[in-house]
Order: sequence, then C-alpha cells, then structure tokens
Amino acid sequence: MNGSPIAPRTRTLIAGLDPGHSKCGLVLADTERNLVLEAAILPPQDCANLLQGWQLQGLESVVVGNGTGSRRWREQLGQLHLQPELVNEHGSTLAARQRYWELCPPSPWTRLVPAGLRLPPRDIDDVVAQLLVERHRGIQLQRTSAAVQRTLTAPKTWPAR
Repeated sequence: MNGSPIAPRTRTLIAGLDPGHSKCGLVLADTERNLVLEAAILPPQDCANLLQGWQLQGLESVVVGNGTGSRRWREQLGQLHLQPELVNEHGSTLAARQRYWELCPPSPWTRLVPAGLRLPPRDIDDVVAQLLVERHRGIQLQRTSAAVQRTLTAPKTWPAR
C-alpha cells in the first residue's frame, strides 16, 4: 500500500422518464452499480417534484422517451436545469411487459398462460422508464427489494361527509 487515500467511488445517477399526460413512469438508476434505486408511477407534477429531489442527491441527466408528452417535458426539464437526452421509445410497452416478467417472475399458475398473453398485474410505466435508461446506456439494470415503488393514488369516488 502506498499510503495515499483511496478515492470514494462516485455514483452516476441517471433518471429515466416515460412521459405521459396523466401519469409518467420514472426511475432513478445508479449506472455504476447497474441498479434501480427508485421507481415511480406518478402524475406529471409529482414527477417534476421528485426529479428536483433527485437533483439534490446528484442526479446527472434524464433520459426521456420521445413519445407522448416529450416536448412539454423537454421544456420543463430545461426549467429545472436538466438537459434531457431523448431515446426512441418505439415498441417500449411490449418490451416492458416482457421485462416486467424478468424482474418479477410469474407464479406457477401464471406460467400456464402463454408468455405473449400474460399481462402484468399493475401499470408498468416505471419499467418503460427503466428500459429507456437501459437502451440509452446499453446496460441491464437490476432491482432490489430496497427499490421504492410509488404509485398513483386512486381517485376518491365517494364524497367526503
């Protein structure tokens, strides 16, 4: 050992955003460890707030799908001083369906359904956002049980009493 201090390993944080009008998929990934740190499906305004919080953690860039709502998001990200990097999201919904089952293997009963007919039991906008990061960086990200899953809250259907 030469006595020089070892530099701490820096994290490369990148967000993936699957833009939408009513809900967006969002992930925060550490590309040094190929790991999804947080995953969310939120209304657009909540995504903007979460991105601002991630900036405080060292978010370096945002990968955005070039589909629905991407123009509005490019403008909004500019206001947050984040430079969006566009990724072609053609075919991403079908690819995310397959990726979902890789991340969350089906139960034995679900395996009886042909793979092409299996539908995930929840929205997969966050998995689409993960795929966008994977496509952009040419890597495959893993998720752990420590990853936070935030979702849309159900609208209140009953009037308050």
